[in-house]
Amino acid sequence: MKKKFFALLIGFCAIGFIFADDAAEIMKQARKNADVDSVGTQAEMHLQNNGKTVNILKINQYTSKNKSGDQRTFIAFTAPANVRGTRFLTIQKKKGALDQRIFLPSLGKVRRIAGATEGTTSFMGTDFSYNDISFMSRDLDLDVYKIVNTENFNGKDCNVIESVPKDTKYEYSKTLLWIEKGNNRFWKAEFYDKKGAAVKRIELSDYKTLQGIDTPMTIKLTTLSAKTSTLIKVLKMQYNMEIPEKVFTAQYLELGK
Repeated sequence: MKKKFFALLIGFCAIGFIFADDAAEIMKQARKNADVDSVGTQAEMHLQNNGKTVNILKINQYTSKNKSGDQRTFIAFTAPANVRGTRFLTIQKKKGALDQRIFLPSLGKVRRIAGATEGTTSFMGTDFSYNDISFMSRDLDLDVYKIVNTENFNGKDCNVIESVPKDTKYEYSKTLLWIEKGNNRFWKAEFYDKKGAAVKRIELSDYKTLQGIDTPMTIKLTTLSAKTSTLIKVLKMQYNMEIPEKVFTAQYLELGK
């Protein structure tokens, strides 16, 4: 049986709403099915304006959980020259706390990202905010879930699930996720601001089976008002990769070794 990486939901939505407790259980089961110990990725981030690519960032990314269950992600930028050597570390702690730090070669030192003031700002000029980087590993207990609709998306019969954060200070007031029935593929999500307007949309495509895990090879995040997008193209990916613990340390972030 294939695992579903990035699949956030399993279940069938009858007409009307599924009770919140049932929706939460669906989310938990889907996350369990997608659980891996670690993953290493090589990817390109295509920065687009009105559909045209204006810059391409190349990255190596490593993700792993520690013994406490904290999700750790290390990103190293390898190209172009003006960002080469930039390194970023984010630790998604249980119950939502984020520890994020970035090393900029131009400064020659590590700088902590202040979540309260910088969490919503752009990450390296992309459409992703610093908060968005941790979206896929966000603790399920931080949100309340409800399946609100069934809808066809690009020929796929999908359940639409609403996720509302318990913390009213969170960047988005709610998120809607489109999950295909039958194979539980996550195809799209929309993020809403405090006024209830959709501000960003993320779409996943080009699914392939890697090491038995259903994996999207293309991810596109669009900022709706600006008509800008960041298109992530996965070049290589390895699940359950042996990643040295030193990769997730402050010393490695600063020195790269």
